[in-house]
Amino acid sequence: MTPPLTGPPAGSTRPADAQWTPPPGWRGYERTAVTGSGAAHWAAVSAEVLEWGVKTRSGFAVDPAGGSRRVALDAEPWLVASVGPLRVREPVRVVAVVDGPDRCGFAYGTLPGHPVSGEEAFVVHRTADGTVSLTLRSLTRPSPGVWRPVFPALLVAQRWYRRRYLRAFRGL
Repeated sequence: MTPPLTGPPAGSTRPADAQWTPPPGWRGYERTAVTGSGAAHWAAVSAEVLEWGVKTRSGFAVDPAGGSRRVALDAEPWLVASVGPLRVREPVRVVAVVDGPDRCGFAYGTLPGHPVSGEEAFVVHRTADGTVSLTLRSLTRPSPGVWRPVFPALLVAQRWYRRRYLRAFRGL
């Protein structure tokens, strides 16, 4: 039996849409950063984002389900954050994948055992003039269970990783 998501309804970060409004009851976050420009940069970044590059370039390890490095709808990889000797394994499910000529990325929702409840999306997109940007979207709230008391510290860690995500593809 597939475990239920602990976050909002699947796809709530709407990675295929250029505009987004967070649903009520969740800490919504959205930021966009230019990563570069040109066809070669787009090709590199769009390929990387669909192979978990934004996570791995930001310090996470990805233990893919089924051995595939490619993001796939309904895949349930483990994301692993390491802080010194501490390793935190985060179970997630890919809930949306976008792979178009000018917009590509994915969203994952949290599963039981994840330190927070929510959904996170990573989308690269390019404009007509060739500018390539990365947009992060997330919905967050405390998870039930053992992680709940440390939620304020998890928000600090989340802000730290978000800065790393926004820099992940610069200069690629």
